[in-house]
Amino acid sequence: MRDTMSTTALPAESDRSDFRTVMLGGTKLGLVTAVAVVAFLAVSRQVTAHVPQRALETLIVLAAGAAVSFLPAQWAVARNVEGIAGAAAMGLWGTVVFMAFDIVVLRPLKAYPWTWDAVGGGSSWWYLPIWWMLGTFVAWMGGILTASQARRGEATLVRVALPVIVATVVLVTVARFAGFAAPLPALTGAGFAISLAALAAVALARKA
Repeated sequence: MRDTMSTTALPAESDRSDFRTVMLGGTKLGLVTAVAVVAFLAVSRQVTAHVPQRALETLIVLAAGAAVSFLPAQWAVARNVEGIAGAAAMGLWGTVVFMAFDIVVLRPLKAYPWTWDAVGGGSSWWYLPIWWMLGTFVAWMGGILTASQARRGEATLVRVALPVIVATVVLVTVARFAGFAAPLPALTGAGFAISLAALAAVALARKA
């Protein structure tokens, strides 16, 4: 008589916040940010027609915003507090990696005017902490939304990011009709951050 064995599928590893995962994920995130910035600079210099230029820049901002907000949570498999914290840590390390690329590569090439340095009296250190906080914040919010989606179903990148992108488009459209004259890429970036934070707050309120 043949013995039978019942096997139970092991759950997928989740809530990864170990040092290696955070460092590797943050490094990849910094490189993604660098690629997005280089693409934005290329479009701003090579595409001279105003409407196509603004449209492409806006798409890059939207794609980059979604990437830096939601990729960390995907890599950390954020389902609970630990995974959300891991995603936020990746966001922080990603800003440090991009900062190194910015200083070593973009500054010597004079890729763009250093207006923020002038505001700070020739120093970059006053705004770098803001950059670190922003990168940490959006990855943290992305982790919250990813964990919230996972409680309701499959938390794929598209499923988590799509509501934020739709909300951003709606918010930017309303802002345009309301008379906000900021450049479309800047307006999109602000709209994305607001939509991300608002939907994360809704997710937390729903859980409470």
